[in-house]
Amino acid sequence: MDKYLQSSQYINWQHPLVLQQADKFKAEAKDRFELVKDCFEWVRDKISHSNDAQDNRITCRASDVLQQGTGYCYAKSHLLAALLRANEIPAGLCYQRLSRDDTGAPFCLHGLNAVYLAEYGWYRVDPRGNKPGVDAQFSPPLEQLAFAIASPGEADLREIWSDPLPVVVDVLQRFTSYQEVWRNLPDVSLLPELLGSTK
Repeated sequence: MDKYLQSSQYINWQHPLVLQQADKFKAEAKDRFELVKDCFEWVRDKISHSNDAQDNRITCRASDVLQQGTGYCYAKSHLLAALLRANEIPAGLCYQRLSRDDTGAPFCLHGLNAVYLAEYGWYRVDPRGNKPGVDAQFSPPLEQLAFAIASPGEADLREIWSDPLPVVVDVLQRFTSYQEVWRNLPDVSLLPELLGSTK
């Protein structure tokens, strides 16, 4: 579990601002379960999704997401992981491959989190931010993510990463407006056995 607790370049939970926010959640929560829920709901609801908000402040590092109050799904997942790790709760990054318009290609990655809960094991949560048609919740053991896998070419990538994928970091650092990021959302090729899978 050590790698899911580490502070790193992008999940930089040892930054003073992240530590301050993490300590606030710890002080207000009655137990670890409530602490995870509070962190998740705060990032989901209080940190705007860059494209939804049409916000050109493109963030990647957890501390920048917190300071700017905005980020794409990937960046929001970096902040949630940092807040949880700062409270000694193992957290990682997960991805889905989704159709950009629900009709097949082109595809893009969508970023979310996995958190280790003693009662349930690894549990995925999606802090991208709710809006009409998107209703992500913290309701273990049931998983309620923002998006369902529904069409050929889409897939749940079940790996739990300790750090963001390089292709994600590249996009967030290379482009400087929410429109540019949206036009260049990262993608990965699927293994042959996953092509066409909707599971």
